[in-house]
Amino acid sequence: MHELKVLFQPSGRRVFVLPGTRLLEAAERAGIILQTPCGGKGTCGKCRVQIAGADVLACQYVVEHDLVVDVPDESLFIGGQQILVTDAGRAVGVVDPPVRVVPFALPAPIQGDDISDFSRLRKAIDPALHCRLEVLQRLPFHLRAWGWRGRAVVTESRLLGVLAAEGEAPVFGVAVDLGTTTVVGTLINLVTGAERAVASRMNGQIQAGDDVISRIQCVREDQHAIGRLQASIVQTLQEIVDDLVAQAGVGREAVYEIALAGNATMQQLLLGVDCSALGEVPFVQAFSDAVTCPALTIGLEVNPGAALYVFPQIGGFVGGDTVAGIVATQLDQQSGPVLFVDIGTNGEIVLAHQGKLYTTSTAAGPAFEGARIKQGMRAVPGAIEKVLIGDDVTLNVIGDAAPAGLCGTALIDAVAELLRAGVLDETGRFREPDELPETVAPALRQRLQPDGDDWCFVLAEADQAARREAVCLWQRDVRELQLASGAIRAGVAILLARAGLAPEDLDAVLLAGAFGNYIRRHQARRIGLLPAMPEERIHFVGNAASLGAKMVLLSQAERRKADALLQHTEHVDLSLDPEFQFEFGMAMMFPGPEADGDFSGGLEG
Repeated sequence: MHELKVLFQPSGRRVFVLPGTRLLEAAERAGIILQTPCGGKGTCGKCRVQIAGADVLACQYVVEHDLVVDVPDESLFIGGQQILVTDAGRAVGVVDPPVRVVPFALPAPIQGDDISDFSRLRKAIDPALHCRLEVLQRLPFHLRAWGWRGRAVVTESRLLGVLAAEGEAPVFGVAVDLGTTTVVGTLINLVTGAERAVASRMNGQIQAGDDVISRIQCVREDQHAIGRLQASIVQTLQEIVDDLVAQAGVGREAVYEIALAGNATMQQLLLGVDCSALGEVPFVQAFSDAVTCPALTIGLEVNPGAALYVFPQIGGFVGGDTVAGIVATQLDQQSGPVLFVDIGTNGEIVLAHQGKLYTTSTAAGPAFEGARIKQGMRAVPGAIEKVLIGDDVTLNVIGDAAPAGLCGTALIDAVAELLRAGVLDETGRFREPDELPETVAPALRQRLQPDGDDWCFVLAEADQAARREAVCLWQRDVRELQLASGAIRAGVAILLARAGLAPEDLDAVLLAGAFGNYIRRHQARRIGLLPAMPEERIHFVGNAASLGAKMVLLSQAERRKADALLQHTEHVDLSLDPEFQFEFGMAMMFPGPEADGDFSGGLEG
């Protein structure tokens, strides 16, 4: 089926979707999170957008042709003045970054007044002011070239650099979401709070394994691996920084601070800290409080005075990215029970209940990102990203290209649809042709093909595929999904039990992470990845780790909150929980038809 292009303004983001797709889903695919307090039923009017000058509700509008959609700021998630339209979450009320610009006008040295240049500056700005040698080295030249007038860039009592008194103040920070697989950086103007550029790269450490366990094992087996892994991720960060400043038309020296959120393994490896203890029970982190150090310490080439802020860590594999997500979503301030799930290679889960936070982490594995799937691939052009099954199969392929493989969302879709059709049973086994229900259409029966002692299901025939090789869902792929989904489902069950809650008690489930943003709620619920609950209670919150990093760049209050969160948080180590193996075993079974329930609303098409 021919796909349709939907262009969203003012962000310029575009996606290709199948005819009949709800515009709300198209927006979510583009990373644009709209307000849906009514759950997409069309009753609140909060997801209003404009098409050809006319107002429409994104949750009700069905895409039938190519579109240009104008998205007003007030329709973005939680509304108000957003820092970025590409992230969900709340806005910073006041831009009050730790890095600030302070104007100065100094008296020039004269006979009888020969105090040092730095003492003269310190007297005008802050008696406790200090700086690194790299900052001091060019200070005499700048003060005299600018006639003893200028602007000091400071944080707390530390001088980061000096600028001329006139002209734009190129003072930027970089917010980093350091993922196991991908790294995303955003360049933020620390004076105005505006986003200037976004860049991403594959994590250079992937060569040592696609999950944190592989990298921890690498360190445990080779004492020199820490240095190699640190150098690899620093190089990735440097490439991102260079990309960001090139987009903004400034130099590296314009970057005065970096705020970084990642899981515990990634943060420790970035800092060159031994992570071996995370490979044995109990899983012990090297530090819990936030770490602030000169960016030069790890070899990042930015402003010589620039600081690197690494988020505090909660425990086990629950790291700074989870703390950043809590900050971004105000999870600690929710009035009722709310579940936060960040789905990626590592799945972090947080339950907020009665002023307390319960957190845990599960090794979901890389299946959601297309890894360890026989024809899996990342969400790039050519990847099947949506699967619909009726009398036959309909596919949505990224970039409106010939299918070359399937990404994580298509994996979930395909399994959920085949469960509904009866092609898969609740154990995850492909039914053989003579076992299929009579309701299974002939076209679907023909797609079920033998694979040695097992079976596979053909999603795209060879003559339709990019490589002239049929793209299939294999039995092994289903097992990989069961492992990944089951780990998260078991983690959710343990936290709910710890708080004495049932899934129906939850006021909301917040889905975070680059992958979580693209999941279709009803499909995730069908495979048991999400609790069986009304779709209006399930919300996408975008890249919460990235947003949290931006928050602490722009607000000292948010940074203090991040630093204090550990006092109200209980870490639950699943490896020590006697109920986990039982819950995990139960979660390996797919739910029955009751998972669909009566919850299908208007959120997704």
